[in-house]
Amino acid sequence: MSDHTILLIEDNPDDAELTRIAFAEAAIDGQLVVVGDGAEALDYLFAQGTYAQRDAADLPSIVLLDLNLPKLDGREVLQALRANPATRGLPVVVLTTSTEPFDVEASYALGVNSYIRKPVDFKQFVEVVKQIGLYWLVLNHPRG
Repeated sequence: MSDHTILLIEDNPDDAELTRIAFAEAAIDGQLVVVGDGAEALDYLFAQGTYAQRDAADLPSIVLLDLNLPKLDGREVLQALRANPATRGLPVVVLTTSTEPFDVEASYALGVNSYIRKPVDFKQFVEVVKQIGLYWLVLNHPRG
């Protein structure tokens, strides 16, 4: 797969490392950028705070978003992304352990592109990551 930037918004270091390993095992090329909370995610995406030197126009190919985050939760991050014209069309996939109907409905109401429950089994998790990479980074034709 071609080179992409993937933004993972995940506060659990173990889950972040599992995701990094899963991307490697799935042979998905690209830079995995990990931020640990919702506020840091918005700083990264809008090139502010500690990320002020980053080019705000250089957006990731996809955002993998956990819902339960410190500072700003995933729903607040999603709301901010969809409210800003520069990030409104950015592909966002919720990748979470929650299967609560409220979380699913709220995420779609806020404009998430896909909602995926993280499998507990590592082998299944790698397969899910592989499918995410195949669809969003190879098959999907992003907005220009």
